[in-house]
Amino acid sequence: MTEVSSLTGRLLVAAPALTDPNFDRAVVLLLDHDEEGSLGVVLNRPTPVGVGDILASWAGLTGEPEVVFQGGPVSLDSALGVAVIPGDEGPLGWRRVHGAIGLVDLETPPELLGPALGSLRIFAGYAGWGPGQLEGELNEGAWYVVESEPGDVSSPSPERLWRAVLRRQRSELAMIATYPDDPSLN
Repeated sequence: MTEVSSLTGRLLVAAPALTDPNFDRAVVLLLDHDEEGSLGVVLNRPTPVGVGDILASWAGLTGEPEVVFQGGPVSLDSALGVAVIPGDEGPLGWRRVHGAIGLVDLETPPELLGPALGSLRIFAGYAGWGPGQLEGELNEGAWYVVESEPGDVSSPSPERLWRAVLRRQRSELAMIATYPDDPSLN
């Protein structure tokens, strides 16, 4: 068995050549990555559905835009809460994933977590890969792996996140941020 180096907490940024429409210009935060597979949420797919429409008690705690995000193509009828909580200790109902980023147990009363939250985003569904599947896509050049920043989770301009994440890289990846939406118009 091949040892898998964990990418938990890092971002997958879709390469322009990635043809799967679920991941066109996607920025995925990996919440779990090990030899059993990978799970993440797409950070830049807001839906028109307001958080208050499905999880009213959490609505006042989410940042702009106050909508549910499509976390990926898997289990669209389930919800995940991802929050940034500064400091060393997180409250009951929050599990650290990487740095200040963690998962919220949406069954926890919001008033217990609210005072500690730096930011919160609600996702419908997630992106998932079986054992070795993500590694295969990485070897094919479908994704760029970069470090995440706490502000990525709650970007107020999710439609610009793909370019913003690439632009801040200190490598040739920064140039890819200028890649046209439709290369045939070049």
